[in-house]
Formats: sequence, structure tokens, C-alpha cells
Amino acid sequence: MGKSKAYYHLPGLFEFYELYKVFLPLFREHREYFYDWCEIGSIYGAPGDCIWGGGRVGFGDADPVSVASLMREYGISSRLTFSNSLLKEEHLPDKKCNDLCSLFEKNGSVENGIIVYSDLLLNYIKSKYPSFYFVSSTTKVLTDFDRFAEELNREDFRFVVPDFRLNKAFSSLKALSQQQKDKVEFLCNECCWFDCFDRKNCYENVSRKSLGDACEDHVCVSPDAAKGYRFSDAMKNPSFIGIEDIQNVYLPQCFSHFKIEGRSLGSAVVLEFLLYYMTKPEYQLKVREEIYLDSMLDLF
Repeated sequence: MGKSKAYYHLPGLFEFYELYKVFLPLFREHREYFYDWCEIGSIYGAPGDCIWGGGRVGFGDADPVSVASLMREYGISSRLTFSNSLLKEEHLPDKKCNDLCSLFEKNGSVENGIIVYSDLLLNYIKSKYPSFYFVSSTTKVLTDFDRFAEELNREDFRFVVPDFRLNKAFSSLKALSQQQKDKVEFLCNECCWFDCFDRKNCYENVSRKSLGDACEDHVCVSPDAAKGYRFSDAMKNPSFIGIEDIQNVYLPQCFSHFKIEGRSLGSAVVLEFLLYYMTKPEYQLKVREEIYLDSMLDLF
């Protein structure tokens, strides 16, 4: 018996606050525009100058109190992306990051989460802010299935995001217990080169920048790096998970959590993800117009 609902974990808690301020009322008031088999599981992100941050170079500049208020109003789980891989004891007292934890730990009726790489940070937050749940970050680059299964078995984590190259490892995925399957969160729309051998260094470079270290930009080893992110290219990636895959492959196999990447992209591209993954084709233009015509929102 397959799962009936897909839960999307969406990018840009602080980065795309203005977009969600317009999108969430539409999603609530016009549920008929959207597929009834999907829900918003969480929205994740971090402010731009957050030293615990990682994954992607952040530019989120929305006011955290306003963000917390919006998520509380719509009953959506907020996830703080604290996936820096290079943290030391000296970074733990950081005021800004601790203030964010205090603000989001008990924000309304829905539990909020932390996306984490560092066990040092995991243990610190667990002891100081015990109401959060934890997500094991894809920045760990878990490409070995046995190592991934070990991570799923850790009680610390409610969800584990494997490296995108495990998305289609169906024989191994199928063999997981239901308890393990419930914790798997697939990264659907990664545009990174499938044969990339340098992904960990790429993430480490972001961690260094978040800590304020003076370091050069990471040079991407992908042959198509100069093109940047294009959703049309991501769709051709061997690891891509589209809506037909979700409905016909993953939900019937009892997987129900799907992460959409895009914190470092623009609002217009993220809107395309919301249209593709959540919006019925006959309503996509209507939703696009509602959002584009909102004079308060600068999508480009």
C-alpha cells in the first residue's frame, strides 16, 4: 500500500519570504488550483550572514520575526539551514544564530527543524533548544548506500537527505524498512553534474565563506558550469525526480518526502518549481499571473 501524500520541503525561508507571502494565501484559499496529493512539509533557509549556515551561499535578508509570523499563520514547519561543516566550539555562542533558535524553537503549533551537518552543532542545539527536530543535510554527500542506511538508523534525525545520486537506487531503496523509508527525503531537482567528484569541496567552500574566511570561489568541475542552474537542464539529470516519478514510483513504494533545491536562485525560478511540482496545469497561468501581478513582489 503506497503513501497517498507527497510532502514538499521548499527553498527560501528568508530568501523568498516575499514570494511565499503571496503564494501561501493562494495555496490556502484556492486549494483547487493545486494537486490534492501534495502538501508543504516545510520551508527551509537561513539569513545571509549566518555563520552556522551552509549548503549554498546565503542572501536571505527578510526580517526573522516577520518570517516566523508568516510560518505561524499558515502552520508550516520552518527549517533553519545550519549545515556548516567546519564549525568549532568557538562558533557555538554566536548571538545571531542562537537568537534564531530562540525565535523559531516554539513558534506556533507546528514543530520546527534544523538541517545540520555538524554533530557538534547537533548536540549543542539538542541540549539548549530541545523542541527542534533534525534533518541530516545532503551536504554530507552520502553516496554510499550502506552509509546512508546507517544515517537513517540514527535516532537523532527525523529526516535524512541522501546525495542525489542515490535517488534511483531502487533495489536498495525498496529493501528499506517502512521506518527507514519514512525518514528519506529525496532531493528532486539537482542540476549538479551527475559525475561530479568534487561536491564535498564545493560545500566546504560555502562553509568557509559563511564563517567569514577569505577564500576564493570554488571552481565547479562540471563541463556545463558556465550555464548556471537551468530547470530544463535539471530535468535531464539522471537523478531528476519529476511529478510522474513521485506519483507512479515513489509514493507507491511508500516514500513521501521530497526536497526542492533553489535557495541560491531567483524568485522567478522558484515560482517555476512551485508551478511544476504543485500546481495543476490548467491553473498554472492563473497562479503565475496572480503572483506576477502583485505589485509588491519583485521577481527578477
